[in-house]
Amino acid sequence: MSLPVIGFIGLGYMGHGMAKNLLAAGYPLIVKGHRNRKPVASLVAQGAEEARSLVEVAKRCEIIHLCLSNSAQVEAVVRGPGGLLEGVRSGSIVIDCSTSDPTSTLALAGELAARGATLVDAPLGRTPREAEAGTLDTMVGCDEDLFERLLPVLRCWAANINRVGPTGAGHKMKLLMNFISMGYAALYSEATVLGAKVGLPPQELRRVIGSSRLTNGFFDTFMNYVCDRNRDAHKFTIANGSKDLRYLNAMAAEAGVMNLIAGPAHQYFVHAEATGHAGDYVPMLSDHVAALNGVNLADEVEKGK
Repeated sequence: MSLPVIGFIGLGYMGHGMAKNLLAAGYPLIVKGHRNRKPVASLVAQGAEEARSLVEVAKRCEIIHLCLSNSAQVEAVVRGPGGLLEGVRSGSIVIDCSTSDPTSTLALAGELAARGATLVDAPLGRTPREAEAGTLDTMVGCDEDLFERLLPVLRCWAANINRVGPTGAGHKMKLLMNFISMGYAALYSEATVLGAKVGLPPQELRRVIGSSRLTNGFFDTFMNYVCDRNRDAHKFTIANGSKDLRYLNAMAAEAGVMNLIAGPAHQYFVHAEATGHAGDYVPMLSDHVAALNGVNLADEVEKGK
């Protein structure tokens, strides 16, 4: 039985590793690059084929992965001029691995369904390291039968796979997950800076909290930057964190839910963006909060050695 031809659009930090693992599993792979040629060249060297257009991807592929930065990009790829809707085949499946606005997801699902195609939302958890290793988390929105059919594909790049409901449920769950993680980023930033101001260096916070029941993987990664100054500890930008909190707040507003924590947490990210730090990685929010309080965390780390 021949394997389905898979398309992949969005070969950034996460997409390259995911696509590489699909190739390693033997799936025929067609990729569509953007400005960065390095991941395209890497995948072509491993056996992938590069498409000339999105329409070509739509016409030739049975399953198409999207791994993009936001809903605006997903909408442009699906319904924009020369987008997937112009060539998508009946029976095709589009798997959106982006962290997207669920309202947009459901609208695009309806437009694809009108062409006989199905949209599955399967946003990602963890980092580019796990993407390369094929051990990402994913939370999937689709019906049960389709989920079972897609499992062999999903297992190429994810180790922790959960179906959470129908289409749209995956993106809703991902926003809740990123609310927690970006909320942690704001909380850990405040706590670290406050500790430094009252004489407790960042290393002490990591030692005590890291050995208690309050620790978690995100705390470890966050403090790897704060204390060890590892810029690449968590390669997820402040701009993306801000976008996810914006989507979360919109979802809460639509649901009529009071959310007194998510709003203020988002403002730290908005302020960092407004002052030119959108491209910094999320653990670097700690430096931004520190600067607002007259603290230099790198200096505090040195003093605590």
